[in-house]
Formats: sequence, structure tokens, C-alpha cells
Amino acid sequence: MSKAEYDAFLAQCPSRQLLDRITDKWVTLVLAALRSDGSHRFGADCAGDPRPRRYSELFRTLPGVSQKMLTQTLRALERDGLITRTVEPTVPVTVTYELTDLGFSLHEMIRGLKSWAEAHMDDVLASRAAYDTRVG
Repeated sequence: MSKAEYDAFLAQCPSRQLLDRITDKWVTLVLAALRSDGSHRFGADCAGDPRPRRYSELFRTLPGVSQKMLTQTLRALERDGLITRTVEPTVPVTVTYELTDLGFSLHEMIRGLKSWAEAHMDDVLASRAAYDTRVG
């Protein structure tokens, strides 16, 4: 398929598979964490300088992710060219993950989505409560 022929509305289109991948919650959070300063204080927007992060740092930053899911997510992101994995021959071996230029370009959109969700959560919770009262 040429670039002009990609259409995510078509089930067989590779762009749909990519859209499925990048809308996964762990992908979103891993990409945000790779650009974060690590503070995660209220209002933090993941706008720190990009830097390599070790697996253990990412695991601690993402409560609720299993080791298996984090490993699968990192492998998928590496395969798609969104992150790089660097192995340093130290004792023990040091493995770091870092955004590629392609990953950084996606991160800019992810950061906006994350910020929107945080800024509008009260509105969504109020809407859910109103809906549940009407329907439930």
C-alpha cells in the first residue's frame, strides 16, 4: 500500500493495527514516562527532557503494570520504531529504553491526550454520575 492508500477505517489496513497499538493504555503511559522528569506531581505534564530509562524505573513509574505486560509493550514499541533498546555490557547488564524521533513525535500528541484526560476528569465523573442517576 502506498501512503495515500492507508485508511484506518478499513479492517485490514496496517494503519488500523498501528492505531490499535498506540491507543493501548500501557503504550500511552510508557511513552509519557519516557519523556517525564519522574516527579509525577499533580499537574505534571510529562514535559521533562527525553532521557533513557531503565526497565526498573519504568516499572516503578507505572503502578499496576505487570512485568509481562511492560516487557510486551516495550518490545512492541521497539518493533514499531518508537523506542530504542540499548544494552550496556556492565555487570549486571544495563538495559535502557529511549524515545526515537518517531516516538517523540507521537509523544507530543500523547502528552496532549494525557493532559486533556487529567484536566477534564471532574467533568467526566459528573457526567457519569448524572447518567447513572438517569439510567440506573
